[in-house]
Amino acid sequence: MSISQTDLLFNSEAHLEQASTGKRFANYLIDVFLFYVIAIIIGVVIAVTNPATVESLSEYETSAGFNFLDSLISLVFYAVYMGIFESLTKGRSLGKLITGTKAVNEDGSTIGTQTAFIRGFSRAVPFCVFSALGSPSYPWHDRWSNTYVIDIKNSTIPQDSF
Repeated sequence: MSISQTDLLFNSEAHLEQASTGKRFANYLIDVFLFYVIAIIIGVVIAVTNPATVESLSEYETSAGFNFLDSLISLVFYAVYMGIFESLTKGRSLGKLITGTKAVNEDGSTIGTQTAFIRGFSRAVPFCVFSALGSPSYPWHDRWSNTYVIDIKNSTIPQDSF
């Protein structure tokens, strides 16, 4: 079920308003930035403590400088990072915390750990980021996990969702 930015979902306990495309984009930029900051810190620690690991990764680099293994590892780590973050914060990532949005199940209830990881690993699908284009923004990781990202300020969600 898809909703537009101005459409509202109603049930006995919830009144949900989907987050705007602009807020979704801000969430993405903030979350990717934080992920890369953490990845760089971890990379520096690994390079300092075990330089052979970094050297072994360069063996997989193509003549054009593309490293498929490095890209695959980054996708998996981003999926795990987002799954853990949204699981621990009940549907909120740093971007969502800053923009006042939250991922919830279609009925407005808090997402669980399994749903958080489905959302995280769905993001690793090639071109998933482009599925968020348009208005309303309803990317694959929302569709495949039966979730919405809502604007908390403009929504009424069940009390157990906080």
